[in-house]
Amino acid sequence: MQRLAFLFAFVFTCVAHAEEKVQRFLYAATPDGAQVESASGMGILVFDIDDGFKFVRRIEGPMLKGGTRGMTGTTEAKALFYGTTDRRMGRMDLETDKVVWEKVFTGGCDRSSAMSDGSKVFAPTGWWGPSDGGGFVVIDGVTGAELRKISVGPGAHNSIMSPDGSRLFVGSTTTLTVFEPKSERVLMSIPDVGESGVFPFTVNSKLSLAFVCLGKHVGFDVVDLVAGKPIHRVMAGDAPIAHRTHGVALTPDESELWISDQVGKKLFVFDATKMPPVPKGSVELSMGGHGWVNFSLDGAFAWCHTPDVFDAKTKKQIATLRDETGKPFGSSKLIEVQFREGKVVRVGNEFGIGRRE
Repeated sequence: MQRLAFLFAFVFTCVAHAEEKVQRFLYAATPDGAQVESASGMGILVFDIDDGFKFVRRIEGPMLKGGTRGMTGTTEAKALFYGTTDRRMGRMDLETDKVVWEKVFTGGCDRSSAMSDGSKVFAPTGWWGPSDGGGFVVIDGVTGAELRKISVGPGAHNSIMSPDGSRLFVGSTTTLTVFEPKSERVLMSIPDVGESGVFPFTVNSKLSLAFVCLGKHVGFDVVDLVAGKPIHRVMAGDAPIAHRTHGVALTPDESELWISDQVGKKLFVFDATKMPPVPKGSVELSMGGHGWVNFSLDGAFAWCHTPDVFDAKTKKQIATLRDETGKPFGSSKLIEVQFREGKVVRVGNEFGIGRRE
């Protein structure tokens, strides 16, 4: 009888645990260090993905006055790292909203990347640093101590840590550099990408391809990460559109690639199952701005630098981000965080990286 009661309790506990709902939230930082359109004071605004992207709360602890340059988080460490234009970076505990540390560094702090255990953060010194000494500020993720600098090249700007932690990518002026993050060793440096300057990029789940925004036209380069060279240049529109591209994302299943034309107030969509990717259409935006695009971790929703949120399948707008006053709110610094019973279970990436298994 005791054994039967134990089995019943065990099964009940398992079923109850299985029924615990995962809550999904979109975290967005303001002010955005790269756009003033649709700003909303200072703080990290939290929106409920499963309740029509309704405003939940504003986290006011982080000092973002200098303008947010990026946010990166880790599931294992349950931490969110944020950087600003004035070389400030901080670590926030996602389960308590408390700032763990916040410091000003000797360079950076652009769109950064962190080791999965939160032990080390790599902060690009920024596109505004044109010298050859640009690169990473390496930071102890636990204490916030500056450990060292790594030279990469001028304008080190965007960085991506692969989900498995095996590769770290950083873009500098027309160059994409690949690191082994534990040893901090350069594995590959790929020149002549992105047409001009340094702009956003993304990578697929096999880490075999990168897609790099163009600096003079709306379009992207396809980079072979095995051969270490660009293999295709793809332009958007019926004729070349002569202004930069800022924002590129793969749907998590890697079936589509979306790019941002912030000047033209639209997102262009490409079929990524073909190589090179081929056009599928476009999505109209309510405003211009810095330019960005990304997807929810399940691939159901697309968001960008504007207040607009889209159904990724139908391409229809399904929500407008609004702050606590009801004012439409836009930012290009956004990241998804998931909780179960108040505990972090998954943290996304501010870049739309491929997640096909």
